[in-house]
Amino acid sequence: MFMNKALIGLCFGLLLAVSGCSRQQSDWEKARAANTTESYEQFLKRYPSGEFTAQAQARVKELYEEHDWQKARDADTQEAYQAFLKQYPEGKWTEEARIRVENFTLAQAPPNATPAVADTANTSASAAAGDATATSTAIAGGAAAAAAKPPATSASPTRVAKPAAVKAVPAKAPSAKAGSHGIQLGAFKSSEDAANKRWAYLDKTYAKLLVGLSPTVAPTKGTSGTLYRLQVLGLTETHARAICKSLKAKSQACVVIHNAVH
Repeated sequence: MFMNKALIGLCFGLLLAVSGCSRQQSDWEKARAANTTESYEQFLKRYPSGEFTAQAQARVKELYEEHDWQKARDADTQEAYQAFLKQYPEGKWTEEARIRVENFTLAQAPPNATPAVADTANTSASAAAGDATATSTAIAGGAAAAAAKPPATSASPTRVAKPAAVKAVPAKAPSAKAGSHGIQLGAFKSSEDAANKRWAYLDKTYAKLLVGLSPTVAPTKGTSGTLYRLQVLGLTETHARAICKSLKAKSQACVVIHNAVH
């Protein structure tokens, strides 16, 4: 009699276990079909330590990251990408976010040719000032002699007063020249090979847009290590902006580089 009761209890327990597993399996399939943070969180609340708990937790994390990445992309600002990196330092979109932050940093940096232009202008201005001083001295020293001579010789000081160095002053921005712009398509911490692979992908995916262009990988050393910048140089401003506009429309990182040297 006792054995019969024990056997019945065991069978009943097995039925409950099977029923519980079947219900959990069913709820898991429903959560996966909905594929939302709410559906997975409800599943986790019901089964905090079940068979599918780890998978549900991982999926919730992925969905939140995808949602926040979409928000950062929609905002498309350096601050938005930096906030994303702070929240997801090691995630699916972390490397892409770093690339975009680097692109914004590069875009905000002063043009490469500006210091040289300023130095040239200052040097030219100094030279012009020196020439003007020398001219004034020559005119003052020769004033008496000029007064004693016939008027025909008065053209001589005019010839001395020509400041040849003034021609260098108007050398304003190389950015206005054709081919003085470029684009940056990414910055990679790992290696030059990562930049080359990125170009191979872009060149294959957007062949018509990038036809005839040759990439350059420029290593730049910084406090956090070496960055390998994938760039295309020697473009006109119109061409560079058109390429970036098309790539950004397809959610690809791109920034126009001013005063790029080909």
